Amino acid sequence: MSTFPNGRTLRIGTRSSPMALAQANTVADLLRKERPELRVELMPVTTQADLWQGDLQQLGGKGLFVKQIDAMLQRGEADVAVHCVKDVPGDTPLPEGLVFAAFLPRDDVRDVLLFPEGSERRTLGDLPPGAIVATSSVRRAAQLKRLRPDLTITRARGAVGTRIEKLDGRREPDGGTAPDAMVLATSGLERLGLTHRGRQVFTVDEVLPAVGSGALGLECRHDDGPVADLLARLNHEPTMTEVSAEREMLHGLRGHCNSPIAGHCTTDPDGRLSLRGMVFSPDGSAVVRAHLRDESGDGPADLGARVCAELLRQGARDIIEDIPH
Repeated sequence: MSTFPNGRTLRIGTRSSPMALAQANTVADLLRKERPELRVELMPVTTQADLWQGDLQQLGGKGLFVKQIDAMLQRGEADVAVHCVKDVPGDTPLPEGLVFAAFLPRDDVRDVLLFPEGSERRTLGDLPPGAIVATSSVRRAAQLKRLRPDLTITRARGAVGTRIEKLDGRREPDGGTAPDAMVLATSGLERLGLTHRGRQVFTVDEVLPAVGSGALGLECRHDDGPVADLLARLNHEPTMTEVSAEREMLHGLRGHCNSPIAGHCTTDPDGRLSLRGMVFSPDGSAVVRAHLRDESGDGPADLGARVCAELLRQGARDIIEDIPH
């Protein structure tokens, strides 16, 4: 096993948003517990996607959240990248020379409904017909329309704190109209200490999570053995296995940034994997779904491929190709 040199500073590339910095600091603290003498330096980057306030697809998709940091890794300007796995494109391989060396234990994968500060509303059912609900996710939008076809779904952009300020009327909202409610990731609120703002937490039966939801992936260069070995000390094997199944499904579907695709893998009490996948039209009117277990014990890649094949058999490709991108 390679040993990380005592005199070397570990450089962590991260987005500069408050949530990304909180995530990177969590990783830094965990690494210092493993190696108390370790010197860690955060290298924040404000990505093009962070600066862009329009439709992400016009800029090249949500993969731009990770592209610049991955390039830093490839150039040797950083040693580690901390990514929300749901932001890492699944339709293409990781950039050349980069690997996920570890995944932290998964946080809550569920989505949560928020209302403006002081509102007495608590659930989706409390919203009147035509109410405006903001979300950054086409996956959430499609499922919200299935739950409440009468709602008006609008796009929300910016850091989580900024989005909440728009919801509360303390900042100009996207499109000029303040939303009546907003849907965010429960894990994001937890990482920022804002769980008190959440009201209705959707079950995975109501809103199936995105592939990689709640998981942080630690990426490094394939040929940097000392860093890979150091990160491996933090790896949570169940999360790595479950995320691998989800991403195998996503890779086979070849969905793009505007594809409402959901996938969630769990480990049953008997140790077998169980993977649910869904593909929606943007308005939620068309949906295909599959739910399979790894009965044969062939592993996450096989399970992900089988769920993908079942979704494609039901017409997932037609749904995906009908969506502009």
